[in-house]
Amino acid sequence: VVFSWNVVFYIAFLLLFVIASGASENASTSRGCGLDLLPQYVSLCDLDTIWGIVVEAVAGAGALITLLLMLILLVRLPFIKDKEKKDPVGLHFLFLLGTLGLFGLTFAFIIREDETICSVRRFLWGVLFALCFSCLLSQAWRVRRLVRHGKSPSSWQLVGMALCLMLVQVIIAIEWLVLTVLRDAKPACAYEPMDFAMALIYDMVLLVATLGLALFTLCGKFKKWKQNGACLLVTAFLSLLIWVAWMTMYLFGNAELRQGDAWGDPTLAITLVASGWVFVIFHAIPEIHCTI
Repeated sequence: VVFSWNVVFYIAFLLLFVIASGASENASTSRGCGLDLLPQYVSLCDLDTIWGIVVEAVAGAGALITLLLMLILLVRLPFIKDKEKKDPVGLHFLFLLGTLGLFGLTFAFIIREDETICSVRRFLWGVLFALCFSCLLSQAWRVRRLVRHGKSPSSWQLVGMALCLMLVQVIIAIEWLVLTVLRDAKPACAYEPMDFAMALIYDMVLLVATLGLALFTLCGKFKKWKQNGACLLVTAFLSLLIWVAWMTMYLFGNAELRQGDAWGDPTLAITLVASGWVFVIFHAIPEIHCTI
């Protein structure tokens, strides 16, 4: 537990450092980048905009660990004999795929925006978080069944539930892009922070539902599964804190500090990285450890 909190404090300190460094962003310099690098990608290597380098390094490390966990899961799959441990493997793999997507999407908020990048940001942000939160909600349902009855839903039920829940956010994201970009002929990058947040209401519902259901995973006669419920509860709670923090900063804090344009992308990029690491440390690693 002490180690876990140390990790949290370290990540929080790192994120604050990155936010502070973002204020020094200067697009006219590219110290540390090659002369032939397109201006769009300067933030990936510019030593004068250090926040991009720090965030991409943390995101890259998270992506590598996520890929390693996926590989471990695939290698150990044939050797898993316990049905209750084998059923959620597909759900775990889907969750890791969503987490890997979060780390990858981070780079879209580091490079300079254009029409394509803005469309990718607007669509994938909500969809990837919906995938992760849907997997967590399905996992909460599974653990709740295990602690009460000692039996888990089937693999197809778990994966099907997660995909169906995610599909709602896919529809919302497509409608938002169609209505604003195609129908109203507005640039993909022309949207207000509040519009971005409003398009994520369904993600917030999934997160709150996960947190609520996770509370019930601590009550039941099959106590050996309560540890899984505790990890799930911690993951959902930390995710909720991250979402409250980034939305407060993105919608109000940056404007109050008069850094709305300069700190907008760093705020969102840091949120992706922080959420990804919370998913890896507090959910993915404990669940895969229990599975294998």
